[in-house]
Amino acid sequence: MGEVKLHGSERLVNAIQGLSLARDLSSVCDIVRRAARELTGADGATFVLRDHDRCYYVDEDAIAPLWKGKKFPMSACISGWVMTHCQPVVVPDIYDDPRIPHEAYRPTFVKSMAMVPIRTVSPIGAIGNYWASPHTATDDELHLLQALADSTSVALENIQIHNELEERVPERTMQL
Repeated sequence: MGEVKLHGSERLVNAIQGLSLARDLSSVCDIVRRAARELTGADGATFVLRDHDRCYYVDEDAIAPLWKGKKFPMSACISGWVMTHCQPVVVPDIYDDPRIPHEAYRPTFVKSMAMVPIRTVSPIGAIGNYWASPHTATDDELHLLQALADSTSVALENIQIHNELEERVPERTMQL
């Protein structure tokens, strides 16, 4: 058990290092979707951002296509629930949870999931993991995902600050 934890910790550290160097959303997506899936051995992972009153499924890494590029009302998907309630969710059986829009999941491989908010205060997104067979995410898996989400939040904020500074440099140069 300790070896698996260490392996997960090493993967998390690598992801955090990558996120610290990311300078655009595409780079963040690449790191997050891959790391989220690897950290838990999930069959799929998704990266969702809040777009006003909608959930935008920005990217995914999965054994079969899910919702990449699609937007759903916050009230119509579990990622919206996670962002609205500012807390993670573990769903061992998607058909036993009333928060899951069952019709949207029927054509997919998804049987179980875990989703965590990106930022626990005023979440700006969510990271979700999916399993093709029944699975209850462990506390360790959830902690790894939340640590990834927390680092993702910092990376996204750093990109925003970097972009704002880049915009100001030409303005400042013109004023001099």
